[in-house]
Amino acid sequence: MTELSPSDIAKDAAAAAAVRLVENGMRLGLGTGSTAAFMVRRLAAFVKEDGLQLRCAATSKATADLAESLGMKVETLDDIGWLDLTIDGADELDPDLNLIKGGGAALLREKIVASASDRMVVMADGSKVVETLGAFHLPVEVIPFGWQTTKQLIDRMLTLMDLDGRPILQRKRDDAPLLTDEGNYILDLSLEAIPEPARLSAALNAIPGVVENGLFIGLCDLAIIGKPDGEVVELRPEGAEE
Repeated sequence: MTELSPSDIAKDAAAAAAVRLVENGMRLGLGTGSTAAFMVRRLAAFVKEDGLQLRCAATSKATADLAESLGMKVETLDDIGWLDLTIDGADELDPDLNLIKGGGAALLREKIVASASDRMVVMADGSKVVETLGAFHLPVEVIPFGWQTTKQLIDRMLTLMDLDGRPILQRKRDDAPLLTDEGNYILDLSLEAIPEPARLSAALNAIPGVVENGLFIGLCDLAIIGKPDGEVVELRPEGAEE
């Protein structure tokens, strides 16, 4: 067995703690990304050992394929309807538990699934906790038609918000445009800092051609932060009940 890096130990610890929130009979959203992969493996073992009956919806084809390869059944969100809990990772989270997500290009499905859940729990290692969002690039999913016009409109909007001069790059894979599970493109905004994430999110989604952006505002109820020693700490939005 390959020895885990300190970062992976932290991710696995957060995943293990998150899986302990799962109860028999739950309708569960499965996130996407490296930490979510640890969670899916932990969950599959939990289901097998305890015989849990769950209804699971995945936020990406990659997550669905992993879960099914481990013996779990994955259904569509439309078949399940509303979810009790979604467990996912994050690329950044701030003290209010606002998030940047989309490093794995699944932000659209991730936001739909999180919005269709009673609770969203995020797992992360300590490097993802920041005072101000924006050091990680902000992914924006856009339709391929007229995407360069959409990019220009985003650039103009950023100028109006005093965020001008930041690079906007089309995400690629093997020198070709990366396609999301919905067949769209991803534009990555290198903003450095986002002082008003809710305002920026609304402005981005008002632009024709933008499908969704990677700012998750007010969706996360609990963040479980793993440490390299295997311990975890829990973070909640200010004023939230434990």
